[in-house]
Amino acid sequence: MRLHLTLTILLTAVAAEFVYTQAPPVVRGINGSWEAYPLRGAGFGSGVPPKTQVQAPPPIPEPPLRQPHLDEWRAAQRRAVELTQKGLPPTSSGMACIPEGMPGMMQATFPMEILESPGRVTIIQEAFNQVRRVYLDAPLVAPQDAEPRFAGNSIGRWEGSTLVVQTVGIKESVRFRNVPHSIQARITERMRLMTDEILENQVTIEDQEYLTKPWTWTWMYKRWPGYRIEEYVCEDNRYFEDPALKYQRLRVN
Repeated sequence: MRLHLTLTILLTAVAAEFVYTQAPPVVRGINGSWEAYPLRGAGFGSGVPPKTQVQAPPPIPEPPLRQPHLDEWRAAQRRAVELTQKGLPPTSSGMACIPEGMPGMMQATFPMEILESPGRVTIIQEAFNQVRRVYLDAPLVAPQDAEPRFAGNSIGRWEGSTLVVQTVGIKESVRFRNVPHSIQARITERMRLMTDEILENQVTIEDQEYLTKPWTWTWMYKRWPGYRIEEYVCEDNRYFEDPALKYQRLRVN
Protein backbone atom coordinates (compact mmCIF):
# COMPACT_ATOMS: atom_id res chain seq x y z
CA MET A 1 0.00 0.00 0.00
CA ARG A 2 2.82 2.40 0.89
CA LEU A 3 4.69 1.54 -2.32
CA HIS A 4 1.56 2.24 -4.36
CA LEU A 5 1.04 5.57 -2.59
CA THR A 6 4.68 6.58 -3.14
CA LEU A 7 4.49 5.78 -6.88
CA THR A 8 1.26 7.76 -7.17
CA ILE A 9 2.87 10.81 -5.55
CA LEU A 10 5.94 10.57 -7.82
CA LEU A 11 3.83 10.23 -10.99
CA THR A 12 1.70 13.18 -9.94
CA ALA A 13 4.81 15.30 -9.40
CA VAL A 14 6.23 14.31 -12.83
CA ALA A 15 2.91 15.12 -14.50
CA ALA A 16 2.77 18.50 -12.76
CA GLU A 17 6.32 19.28 -13.91
CA PHE A 18 5.43 18.30 -17.52
CA VAL A 19 2.38 20.57 -17.47
CA TYR A 20 4.48 23.41 -16.09
CA THR A 21 7.22 23.09 -18.71
CA GLN A 22 4.69 22.74 -21.54
CA ALA A 23 2.76 25.89 -20.60
CA PRO A 24 2.10 28.27 -23.52
CA PRO A 25 4.53 31.15 -23.96
CA VAL A 26 3.82 34.55 -22.50
CA VAL A 27 1.73 36.70 -24.83
CA ARG A 28 3.68 39.83 -25.75
CA GLY A 29 0.68 42.13 -26.08
CA ILE A 30 0.40 42.66 -29.84
CA ASN A 31 -2.83 40.65 -30.11
CA GLY A 32 -5.82 42.50 -31.53
CA SER A 33 -6.92 44.73 -34.37
CA TRP A 34 -4.80 47.61 -35.65
CA GLU A 35 -5.30 50.61 -37.96
CA ALA A 36 -2.84 52.91 -39.69
CA TYR A 37 -1.21 55.63 -37.60
CA PRO A 38 -1.30 58.61 -37.99
CA LEU A 39 -5.07 58.28 -38.32
CA ARG A 40 -6.61 58.92 -41.71
CA GLY A 41 -9.75 60.88 -42.53
CA ALA A 42 -13.36 59.90 -41.93
CA GLY A 43 -14.32 56.50 -43.21
CA PHE A 44 -10.78 55.09 -42.98
CA GLY A 45 -10.62 54.16 -39.33
CA SER A 46 -11.90 54.53 -35.80
CA GLY A 47 -11.25 58.26 -35.63
CA VAL A 48 -10.28 57.81 -31.97
CA PRO A 49 -6.84 59.32 -31.24
CA PRO A 50 -4.47 57.51 -28.87
CA LYS A 51 -4.28 58.64 -25.27
CA THR A 52 -0.60 59.42 -25.75
CA GLN A 53 0.38 61.05 -29.03
CA VAL A 54 3.45 59.57 -30.73
CA GLN A 55 5.46 61.38 -33.37
CA ALA A 56 4.57 60.11 -36.83
CA PRO A 57 7.29 58.39 -38.86
CA PRO A 58 8.84 60.21 -41.84
CA PRO A 59 7.57 59.44 -45.36
CA ILE A 60 8.92 56.35 -47.11
CA PRO A 61 12.11 57.40 -48.92
CA GLU A 62 12.75 56.91 -52.60
CA PRO A 63 13.94 53.36 -53.31
CA PRO A 64 17.74 53.15 -53.81
CA LEU A 65 17.38 51.39 -57.15
CA ARG A 66 20.28 50.65 -59.43
CA GLN A 67 20.32 52.19 -62.89
CA PRO A 68 18.55 52.02 -65.27
CA HIS A 69 15.77 50.88 -62.91
CA LEU A 70 15.81 54.13 -60.92
CA ASP A 71 15.23 56.30 -64.01
CA GLU A 72 12.48 53.95 -65.18
CA TRP A 73 10.83 54.06 -61.75
CA ARG A 74 10.96 57.87 -61.60
CA ALA A 75 9.44 58.14 -65.07
CA ALA A 76 6.63 55.78 -64.03
CA GLN A 77 6.00 57.90 -60.92
CA ARG A 78 5.72 61.04 -63.04
CA ARG A 79 3.24 59.34 -65.38
CA ALA A 80 1.16 58.22 -62.41
CA VAL A 81 1.00 61.79 -61.07
CA GLU A 82 -0.02 63.13 -64.47
CA LEU A 83 -2.80 60.55 -64.84
CA THR A 84 -4.05 61.24 -61.32
CA GLN A 85 -4.20 64.98 -61.97
CA LYS A 86 -6.31 64.25 -65.06
CA GLY A 87 -8.66 62.07 -63.04
CA LEU A 88 -7.43 58.94 -64.81
CA PRO A 89 -6.33 56.38 -62.20
CA PRO A 90 -3.04 54.65 -63.06
CA THR A 91 -3.00 50.89 -63.14
CA SER A 92 -2.49 49.12 -59.82
CA SER A 93 -2.66 45.62 -58.39
CA GLY A 94 -5.63 46.60 -56.22
CA MET A 95 -7.66 47.74 -59.19
CA ALA A 96 -6.88 44.41 -60.84
CA CYS A 97 -8.21 42.49 -57.79
CA ILE A 98 -4.73 41.18 -56.96
CA PRO A 99 -3.56 41.08 -53.31
CA GLU A 100 -0.82 43.54 -52.37
CA GLY A 101 1.42 40.85 -50.89
CA MET A 102 4.54 41.73 -48.93
CA PRO A 103 5.38 44.29 -47.79
CA GLY A 104 2.37 46.26 -49.08
CA MET A 105 -0.14 44.28 -47.03
CA MET A 106 1.51 45.65 -43.87
CA GLN A 107 0.82 49.31 -44.69
CA ALA A 108 -2.67 48.93 -43.15
CA THR A 109 -4.71 50.73 -45.77
CA PHE A 110 -7.48 48.66 -44.17
CA PRO A 111 -7.44 47.33 -40.59
CA MET A 112 -5.43 44.23 -39.78
CA GLU A 113 -5.54 41.69 -36.97
CA ILE A 114 -2.59 40.10 -35.16
CA LEU A 115 -3.02 36.77 -33.37
CA GLU A 116 -0.35 35.34 -31.08
CA SER A 117 -0.37 31.58 -30.54
CA PRO A 118 2.25 29.01 -29.53
CA GLY A 119 4.87 28.77 -32.26
CA ARG A 120 3.49 31.44 -34.58
CA VAL A 121 2.11 34.92 -35.07
CA THR A 122 -0.71 35.22 -37.60
CA ILE A 123 -1.41 38.52 -39.36
CA ILE A 124 -4.75 38.97 -41.15
CA GLN A 125 -5.15 41.96 -43.45
CA GLU A 126 -8.77 42.88 -44.15
CA ALA A 127 -7.96 43.93 -47.74
CA PHE A 128 -8.31 40.87 -50.00
CA ASN A 129 -8.53 38.58 -46.92
CA GLN A 130 -4.74 38.27 -46.90
CA VAL A 131 -3.26 35.97 -44.26
CA ARG A 132 0.36 35.87 -43.23
CA ARG A 133 1.84 33.26 -40.88
CA VAL A 134 5.08 34.05 -39.06
CA TYR A 135 6.58 30.82 -37.70
CA LEU A 136 8.66 31.41 -34.58
CA ASP A 137 12.17 30.03 -34.01
CA ALA A 138 12.08 27.91 -37.18
CA PRO A 139 14.92 27.67 -39.73
CA LEU A 140 14.76 30.30 -42.47
CA VAL A 141 14.50 28.91 -45.98
CA ALA A 142 17.03 30.18 -48.52
CA PRO A 143 15.38 32.62 -50.97
CA GLN A 144 16.07 30.39 -53.97
CA ASP A 145 14.48 27.40 -52.20
CA ALA A 146 11.36 29.19 -50.93
CA GLU A 147 7.99 28.64 -52.57
CA PRO A 148 7.14 31.96 -54.29
CA ARG A 149 4.09 33.51 -52.61
CA PHE A 150 2.34 36.86 -52.38
CA ALA A 151 3.08 37.05 -48.65
CA GLY A 152 6.39 35.23 -48.93
CA ASN A 153 7.74 32.85 -46.29
CA SER A 154 8.15 34.45 -42.85
CA ILE A 155 10.20 33.27 -39.88
CA GLY A 156 10.30 35.25 -36.63
CA ARG A 157 11.93 35.37 -33.23
CA TRP A 158 11.47 37.47 -30.12
CA GLU A 159 14.38 39.66 -29.08
CA GLY A 160 13.09 40.84 -25.73
CA SER A 161 9.91 42.76 -26.51
CA THR A 162 10.72 43.12 -30.25
CA LEU A 163 9.42 40.67 -32.83
CA VAL A 164 12.04 40.29 -35.57
CA VAL A 165 10.68 38.78 -38.79
CA GLN A 166 12.53 37.82 -41.95
CA THR A 167 10.59 37.17 -45.15
CA VAL A 168 11.85 35.63 -48.39
CA GLY A 169 10.26 33.99 -51.41
CA ILE A 170 8.07 36.89 -52.54
CA LYS A 171 6.68 36.48 -56.05
CA GLU A 172 8.57 38.67 -58.48
CA SER A 173 5.25 39.92 -59.87
CA VAL A 174 4.43 41.46 -56.47
CA ARG A 175 5.41 45.13 -56.56
CA PHE A 176 5.39 47.55 -53.63
CA ARG A 177 5.16 51.10 -54.97
CA ASN A 178 5.94 49.63 -58.37
CA VAL A 179 9.51 48.78 -57.31
CA PRO A 180 10.97 45.68 -58.99
CA HIS A 181 12.76 43.00 -57.01
CA SER A 182 14.51 39.68 -57.55
CA ILE A 183 13.85 36.29 -55.99
CA GLN A 184 16.82 37.06 -53.69
CA ALA A 185 14.96 39.93 -52.00
CA ARG A 186 14.77 39.73 -48.22
CA ILE A 187 12.48 41.77 -45.93
CA THR A 188 13.36 42.26 -42.27
CA GLU A 189 10.80 43.73 -39.86
CA ARG A 190 11.24 44.77 -36.26
CA MET A 191 7.89 45.19 -34.51
CA ARG A 192 7.59 46.60 -31.00
CA LEU A 193 5.04 48.33 -28.84
CA MET A 194 5.91 51.99 -28.34
CA THR A 195 2.92 52.36 -26.01
CA ASP A 196 0.05 50.03 -25.24
CA GLU A 197 -1.80 51.62 -28.17
CA ILE A 198 0.95 52.18 -30.76
CA LEU A 199 2.82 49.41 -32.60
CA GLU A 200 5.95 50.30 -34.58
CA ASN A 201 7.16 48.29 -37.56
CA GLN A 202 10.65 49.07 -38.91
CA VAL A 203 10.91 47.60 -42.42
CA THR A 204 14.11 46.95 -44.38
CA ILE A 205 14.34 45.46 -47.87
CA GLU A 206 17.64 44.06 -49.16
CA ASP A 207 18.14 43.03 -52.78
CA GLN A 208 21.63 43.22 -54.24
CA GLU A 209 20.35 42.74 -57.79
CA TYR A 210 18.10 45.82 -57.78
CA LEU A 211 19.09 47.96 -54.78
CA THR A 212 22.35 49.80 -54.12
CA LYS A 213 21.75 49.63 -50.36
CA PRO A 214 19.02 48.51 -47.93
CA TRP A 215 15.71 50.36 -48.32
CA THR A 216 14.37 51.21 -44.85
CA TRP A 217 11.30 52.96 -43.47
CA THR A 218 8.89 52.80 -40.51
CA TRP A 219 5.16 52.11 -40.30
CA MET A 220 3.03 52.61 -37.20
CA TYR A 221 -0.33 51.20 -36.19
CA LYS A 222 -2.87 52.19 -33.54
CA ARG A 223 -4.75 49.57 -31.56
CA TRP A 224 -8.47 49.41 -32.43
CA PRO A 225 -10.21 47.64 -29.54
CA GLY A 226 -13.29 45.67 -30.47
CA TYR A 227 -12.89 45.91 -34.25
CA ARG A 228 -13.78 42.72 -36.10
CA ILE A 229 -12.06 42.08 -39.41
CA GLU A 230 -14.61 42.07 -42.24
CA GLU A 231 -14.62 40.05 -45.44
CA TYR A 232 -13.15 42.02 -48.32
CA VAL A 233 -13.63 40.51 -51.77
CA CYS A 234 -12.73 42.24 -55.02
CA GLU A 235 -14.86 40.93 -57.88
CA ASP A 236 -15.12 41.38 -61.63
CA ASN A 237 -12.57 44.14 -62.14
CA ARG A 238 -11.06 44.10 -65.63
CA TYR A 239 -8.69 46.26 -67.64
CA PHE A 240 -9.07 47.13 -71.27
CA GLU A 241 -6.88 49.17 -73.58
CA ASP A 242 -8.40 52.30 -75.06
CA PRO A 243 -6.47 53.04 -78.29
CA ALA A 244 -7.76 56.62 -78.39
CA LEU A 245 -6.55 57.54 -74.91
CA LYS A 246 -3.46 55.32 -74.83
CA TYR A 247 -3.88 54.26 -71.24
CA GLN A 248 -5.56 51.45 -69.39
CA ARG A 249 -8.94 52.18 -67.92
CA LEU A 250 -10.83 50.20 -65.34
CA ARG A 251 -14.01 48.45 -66.35
CA VAL A 252 -16.34 46.99 -63.72
CA ASN A 253 -18.56 44.28 -65.14
